[in-house]
Amino acid sequence: MTTLVLGANGATGRLLVEQLLNRGQYVKAIVRSPDKMPKVLLNHEKLHLISANLLDLIDTELAQHVEGCDAVASCLGHNLTLKGVFGPPRRLVADSTRRLCQAIESNKSEKPTKFVLMNTAGNSNRDLQEPIPIAQKCVVGLIRILLPPHVDNEQAADYLRTKVGQHSLEIEWAVVRPDSLTNEEEVSEYEVHTSPTRSAIFNSGKTSRINVGHFMAELITNHDTWNKWKGQMPVIYNK
Repeated sequence: MTTLVLGANGATGRLLVEQLLNRGQYVKAIVRSPDKMPKVLLNHEKLHLISANLLDLIDTELAQHVEGCDAVASCLGHNLTLKGVFGPPRRLVADSTRRLCQAIESNKSEKPTKFVLMNTAGNSNRDLQEPIPIAQKCVVGLIRILLPPHVDNEQAADYLRTKVGQHSLEIEWAVVRPDSLTNEEEVSEYEVHTSPTRSAIFNSGKTSRINVGHFMAELITNHDTWNKWKGQMPVIYNK
């Protein structure tokens, strides 16, 4: 089984890569700076690094990289710097999601490709009309205006919900929504819910990055876990 990982150099992406390799999976990763990968991963026999800026690749190149992959996992996000938040590309996650889905569709694989997108608990699943307190709606509305990365996350998830949908023959998807991210050394117990059980603004929970990587790897490699959560936007909290 082969998975294409985006954002593999990031704090969560590299943990996902490690989780997949530990399960004996083959991993391809598109990264701008391969030398930034941890040395323990860099020389792994089942890891193939593609040195490129994802959005600079033309459609045929993307289709080639996606071809033969059983899954695509995106841990892309914006750096929390002034340039990362407000500079280009302002639709990094959404544009990457759209183009990768189009690349998958162009290959017309005999079986659906899994697409696992890392997102945020601050983004609601509008398929379920999740109840959101008025105060949180007001804050999220302000965030949409002031912080472009939030809109980017919303548009990426919405593309999977509304454009790919539930009946695609080429793509099955899941959007993983962690709450406030923390750094931990080891996988710990965690809970997965259909919708948030607490306010992402006023009563946020904690989710370790390594638990996110573990759950994404479970979605990719575990048939039962995938069947439970495909077409949904599960929320993950540390237990």
